[in-house]
Amino acid sequence: MNVWVDADACPVVIKEILFRAARRASVIVTLVANKTLLVPASPHIKTLQVAATIDAADQAIVDRTVPGDLVVTADIPLAALVVEKGAQALSPRGVLFDRESIGPHVAMRNFMTDLRNTGTPTGGPASLTLSDRQNFANRLDAWLARRQTS
Repeated sequence: MNVWVDADACPVVIKEILFRAARRASVIVTLVANKTLLVPASPHIKTLQVAATIDAADQAIVDRTVPGDLVVTADIPLAALVVEKGAQALSPRGVLFDRESIGPHVAMRNFMTDLRNTGTPTGGPASLTLSDRQNFANRLDAWLARRQTS
């Protein structure tokens, strides 16, 4: 099982949590982005640079994800695609997306897109909070614990 990171928009603090977890749990964490990334030297931390085209990183993640993997992303359509393949997705805010929970998130994302398309201002996402970071770390630790017992 691997952890794939949609790294272009992943907050630095979340990457740091992932780097520590990779070393601690000896799990492979691969950051996928359309630019060069600097990561700590570790056999458990990898990068994959993709073309600078729309959705290239998402497609690379989908192509490589297998059942049991974890994908770190705030991108709901990407989360839906990897869940369909039998993986789980985890947002930087600590929201876990799986087969049971992804549907309402997709519906809300589509609703908000429709609102924006009508010209209705919807605002952007709130800043990442300390609580969000803690939720992320807790969900990641729970996933890692399940991985070690399976």
